[in-house]
Amino acid sequence: MVMADRPDVRTASLPVAAITVVGLAESLVNGLARVPFRRPWQGPDSATENLGRAVTRQVVRSFMGYSMGLPIEEFRSMEKALDRICSVVMPPFVERVDGVDITSDTIAGVSGLWCRRREPAPDAEPARGTILYLHGGGYIGTSPMMYSAFAASLARGTSCDVFVADYRLAPEFPFPAGVHDAADVYAALIERGVDPHTLVVAGDSGGGGLATSLMAMLPERDLPAPAALVLFSPEIDLDLDHPSITDNAARDILPWNVPVTPYLHGVQPEDARGSAVFAPPDPERFPPTFVCAGGDEMFRDGIRDYVRTLDAAGVQVHYVEEPAMFHVFPILMPWAAASHDVVGHLEKFVTRHLRTGHRTSTAA
Repeated sequence: MVMADRPDVRTASLPVAAITVVGLAESLVNGLARVPFRRPWQGPDSATENLGRAVTRQVVRSFMGYSMGLPIEEFRSMEKALDRICSVVMPPFVERVDGVDITSDTIAGVSGLWCRRREPAPDAEPARGTILYLHGGGYIGTSPMMYSAFAASLARGTSCDVFVADYRLAPEFPFPAGVHDAADVYAALIERGVDPHTLVVAGDSGGGGLATSLMAMLPERDLPAPAALVLFSPEIDLDLDHPSITDNAARDILPWNVPVTPYLHGVQPEDARGSAVFAPPDPERFPPTFVCAGGDEMFRDGIRDYVRTLDAAGVQVHYVEEPAMFHVFPILMPWAAASHDVVGHLEKFVTRHLRTGHRTSTAA
């Protein structure tokens, strides 16, 4: 399910939706036309890597800049159109490239997608763990299907089953709706027989922020901590008052005016329930944490502060920061050398923290 398919979410009429999609295409073409005039081959890496980074940055910037100017009804209609395209393209792609099957499921009333390795034989080793993945999108956009390629790569690399939850998004469903959805799915996975020692919570950007909010909610629901927490460029400081917010604005993919009001909906940005950087972790309950960030991303300083907070509290934390890379680069540039390095670190981290000898079940 994409947000536009929910009964309480308004969408634009078909003609307006079509015009919106055409406008997106024009914005992308306009953005790409600027790339050659910015010397995209120059940078810290090879000309090919630099060019790939420049093109990716411009495409995502054009998409975000165009999207943020749309009325919410048009935004949801455009999102639905992109989700439908991904629904056609992604399943055969990940099956061929990653050997992963995509199936739909509903857990605790929250729909989502499973990405599972296609086993070569009946006696093949079962999945060694389960990853609950909370997709990014600044708490306001994208869908599980749009994340299926990255989720499939996680399933292949970690040998885990990955469930991408279709949690509720703002502004239609502001904080704490998404956190409650994540907690409901987490609890239901355990009820299905998933051992917490083989359960990993992961997320990127807004989904990473949601994952940290989930960690704070688990004790309230008397739920055990997962085996590990994995965060890619997490949006965990909604106060947006660090120097990197302005210093890196010209180099990141994020819009200079990062929207947080639709999600917070009157909640203060420094509220620890939404901004984990203000929440001192309990080392007795907080799981080992993997954090990845780009040296050129706007959230960098807030992420560094969060890592220092975890470390000072005695939480096991593995931090990877890649120089000259922007927000969620492992997802947007999976071919880059920096992304391969992150994946290598992540696979070792997951292997180390998933306890052996625990079989996991994700059956309904």
